[in-house]
Amino acid sequence: MPQTKCPICGGIVELPDDVMAGEIIEHECGVSLEVVIDNNTIKLKPYEGVGEDWGE
Repeated sequence: MPQTKCPICGGIVELPDDVMAGEIIEHECGVSLEVVIDNNTIKLKPYEGVGEDWGE
């Protein structure tokens, strides 16, 4: 099982073996993290989400 560090708290985040870019991972520190895969390296960044578009 791959592991990486949370960019917010520095804690270990365990990832599923079949993790894919764009997945959202909930970490125990309460932050939502987005998986980014760059040159076969798994990284996490804070998930910024998509704001609701109420339109008119």
